[in-house]
Amino acid sequence: MIKKIFAIILLLFFTSACANQAVIMSEPAGAQVFVNGEEIGTTPCKFDYQSSSGACYKVAVKKDGYEVMEHQMKADKVDQQARKKWLAAGLVWSPLWLGTLFTKKLKDSYEFVLKKTEPIFKAEVDTGSKDSKF
Repeated sequence: MIKKIFAIILLLFFTSACANQAVIMSEPAGAQVFVNGEEIGTTPCKFDYQSSSGACYKVAVKKDGYEVMEHQMKADKVDQQARKKWLAAGLVWSPLWLGTLFTKKLKDSYEFVLKKTEPIFKAEVDTGSKDSKF
């Protein structure tokens, strides 16, 4: 019975997701950042996420007078600390080694260089008078 309780406690400890952070910056600073359609702040800002098996996040960076930058961030870097936890848990109960599949994380920082939007000019033709026959 004690072994089962101990195994459950270990399982809960190792399956609690590790929160990670990625820093999102832009040039110029002060742009709005949206992740999966939800605004998370203005640059520079931190994005909190959970370790995963390779999650993707759609990022949009917007600032007045600049083109919108869109990017897809993919969790592909191995979180060594989380992997070590899962391997240690696997020593206690071997199925917990499967947790090493869920140790991917994002890069530590992302920087977006925004491009100014081109001004839109409208030309009007002045015909001189309303009676003009052009």
